[in-house]
Amino acid sequence: MPTIITHTAPVLVLGAALGVRRVSPRLFWVAAFCTVLPDFDVIGFRFGVHYADLFGHRGFSHSLLFALLCGGLAALAASWLRCRRWLAFVLIFAAIASHIALDAATNGGLGVAAFWPVSDARYFFPWRPIQVSPFALTAFFSERGLKVLYSEFLWVWLPCLSLALVARIVQMARLRAASHPRKNREA
Repeated sequence: MPTIITHTAPVLVLGAALGVRRVSPRLFWVAAFCTVLPDFDVIGFRFGVHYADLFGHRGFSHSLLFALLCGGLAALAASWLRCRRWLAFVLIFAAIASHIALDAATNGGLGVAAFWPVSDARYFFPWRPIQVSPFALTAFFSERGLKVLYSEFLWVWLPCLSLALVARIVQMARLRAASHPRKNREA
């Protein structure tokens, strides 16, 4: 799995692309939380749930069904999130789906049960450039941890920051065009 911080990168891009007029701060923070929500499944280790079990790590909580259910709950809470129902659904679904995609792009673990209940299989993408993050905090502060951060910067943060920059440039160009009415051309 990528680090908790890196899982938030896609939501930062979506927030930047959609802007604060569409994405309320409350919706933004809930979406950021939802990018790490699937990894709460590691709590099961304390209760004897095995990694490969349905409710183990990268099981049910890493399925598109889980993303759909959370998106549906967000749509029901749209007024509290201060946004439209469709936006709450899409942003929360995308937050969790991005988590699933990032985990499927790592080079370790058992893969993600993305298509449960249709399939119990665990999947990875064919190309897996992201170094899997260690579970232990002590292992994170090591040479391995630095390799993880480098791969996340290269394969997640750099593309996400580039997309956010492009989105911001497009927004500024639209604002500039809207604030300068076209001059009347007389021939």
